[in-house]
Formats: sequence, C-alpha cells, structure tokens
Amino acid sequence: MAAESDLSGIQRAAILLMSLGEDRASEVLKHMGPKEVQKVGTAMSELSSVSKQQVNSVLTEFVEIAEDQTALGVGNDDYIRNVLVNALGSDKATGVIDRILLGKNSKGLEQLKWMDSRQVAELIRLEHPQIIAIILSYLDSDQSAGVLAEMAENVRMDIVMRIAALDGIQPNAIAELNDILEQQFTGDGTSSIKSSSVGGIKTAANILNLMDTSIENEIMDKMKEVNEEISQQIMDNMFVFANISEIDDRGIQLLLREISTDILVLALKGADAALKEKIFKNMSKRASEMLRDDLESKGPVRLSEVEEAQKEIIAVARRLTESGEISLGGGADEFVS
Repeated sequence: MAAESDLSGIQRAAILLMSLGEDRASEVLKHMGPKEVQKVGTAMSELSSVSKQQVNSVLTEFVEIAEDQTALGVGNDDYIRNVLVNALGSDKATGVIDRILLGKNSKGLEQLKWMDSRQVAELIRLEHPQIIAIILSYLDSDQSAGVLAEMAENVRMDIVMRIAALDGIQPNAIAELNDILEQQFTGDGTSSIKSSSVGGIKTAANILNLMDTSIENEIMDKMKEVNEEISQQIMDNMFVFANISEIDDRGIQLLLREISTDILVLALKGADAALKEKIFKNMSKRASEMLRDDLESKGPVRLSEVEEAQKEIIAVARRLTESGEISLGGGADEFVS
C-alpha cells in the first residue's frame, strides 16, 4: 500500500469505511451517488497491506475535517442558492444549483444514474431525439457519452445538436418526463420539480470529450457539415488532454492524487515533453524518477489505449474544475520548452 502522503482521496475514503464496520459503512454508502459508490467500492476491494499508521492517519484527518464542519442542518433552497452563488459565482453555480434542487425531487431521472449506459440506451432509444437530448443533458457526462455511443450512428449527431441548442427546459416538460420514467420504474410517480438549465454548448462538449475518439470525430465531422457555427462553438469548449498544461501546480498535485500510476503512464505516452515535465515537477523526486522509468520501460502501446487513459484523466480534471478545486489558465507561464 502507498505511503500516507500518496494515498488518493478515494483510497482514504475506502480505508475510513473499512474502519467503520459493515453496518456504519452501509449507512454512509446509502447517501452516496452511483459514481461514488462504484469508485469507493472498487477502492475497498483493492485495499491490501494497510498499516496501522495509515489507518490512524486517515482517521485523524477525518476527525480534523469533521470538527471544522457545522452541525446546523439548513435545508432552505434560497439559502443553498445564495451560498453557492457567493462561493462559485453566478455562472458556475447555476448548473450546480439546478442539479441539486432538481435532483431532490427527480426520482425517475435519478434512477437512470444507477443504470448501465447500455440499459439507459435500451430504455430511451425509441424516444424522440429531443427527449433523449434532455435526458443526456441531465446525466453525468461520462454516462451520457456511454449512452450516446450505444445509439445508432444516424441519430448521434442530431442528439448532440439538440443538446447544444438547449437553453433551459420548461418545468412542466421536466416534470412530465420525470413522471413517465418514475411510472416505468415503480408504476407511479409524483414530482415537484421547479426548473432546470441543463443542456447547452458546454454540456455537448463535455459529452463528446468522453466518447471514443473515432465516434467523437465522426459526430463532429457530420455536425460541421450541418452547422459549422455550432460545431466550432462546441470545439472551443472541449477540454483536451493538452489543456492540463494550463492547470496551476497546486491543481496538478490535486489531480495526480486522483489518478492511478498505470493510467498516468499510458496517458503520458501520448503527451508532449512540456506536459510531461509539468507532471514530473509536481511529484516528489522519488515518484518522478519512478514515473520516468515506467515510461521508458513501457514500450509501444496502442493509440486507443492512450486515448482511453487520457479521457479518463480529462474526466477527473473536469470534475475537479467544475467543483472549484482546480482551475484552468493559472499555469500559462509554466510551460517547459
């Protein structure tokens, strides 16, 4: 097992849950989303040779964090809006607010997040493309990318265009969609959804970012023929692996804590020298030397494997960016030629 300082956030969470015992760990997992449950569950299954010192370090850190938190349970929507706007700014907070307040009452839509991409695709493939676009705008980008990949080639571009064109969704339309999905799952459904601003150019770009490169290129080529302006707007908003160079040093260090060495080695096989050096300089001397050795000894790898690893890192970088933990553009003067 890695040293305490090298443990990722997911590994720390796994150690904490394993320390709580089955009953308490189960109660915690009930309050987590599908992505978090899967990641933490995988990390728990991979734990081995955890030292007493590592457990004590994780528990001490948890206690320190918990002591800093307030026990005040404020559930007022206006309070939540004000806090998030003050913390993130109105532009960045809007999508977060809508997901939080929409998600509280969206049982039908929320259940889709627990399903495999192929299952979701089978469930919605016969729906009108506009309905599919709304659903994919609501799901997390990586799940939407998987669903879109399962769709027929002749409808993918149309769906992405509709996602890009979404500019808010009428409350009654979301409520009706949620009720339909809820009835499919449970036979009944009620909803008190207020509003949502899902969709748009950025959402379309996020989904395409996480798709297989060949499918992504196919969709973008067709879109360029139909509407070059929207195609260019999406391209301008797409986060590519090279953009990681724009993350400041602190952000790179946070990013590296979330990525396994195997994935990092694969991704860097296709990176330029400047990006590699930026990664190296944000690691300890020992870790950077080991990474250099791994890169040299790895040998040739398939381009598809490199692209898949890079997309996995892009997904983590976008998640940290959207949560405000890291920011782009802070390291433009740190390129290494």
